Amino acid sequence: MDPCRTRRTPSPGGARASAAAAAGQLHRPRVPQEPGGQMRVPRSWMRPLGALLAAGRLGLLAGFAVPVLGTLAAAGLVLYFLGAFCAHLRVHDRQLGPWAVFSCLAVAALAVNLAYHGPS
Repeated sequence: MDPCRTRRTPSPGGARASAAAAAGQLHRPRVPQEPGGQMRVPRSWMRPLGALLAAGRLGLLAGFAVPVLGTLAAAGLVLYFLGAFCAHLRVHDRQLGPWAVFSCLAVAALAVNLAYHGPS
């Protein structure tokens, strides 16, 4: 076994980042609610969107045991953040710093999963 490839699914950073974002949407503090309002996302969608982020986090962590779950979860998070990008563009919001960080982590998790395990 190659010593450089000791982890089964190298995505704990992406899992931690999506956990922070999911916790922010599920617990309803003011900070994630304000951008949701600015993006004209209905308040009733915030919990389901937070649940999707939490499911992505759990999927990334489950990818340590079942690699295909990690790959699917990373792909789902990439799609989630593409939707977030579209929401930003729809309201002409150009403050994409937080989006860029989270989406880059999701893309990195997907790229590493695909590079390590290949397309299943």
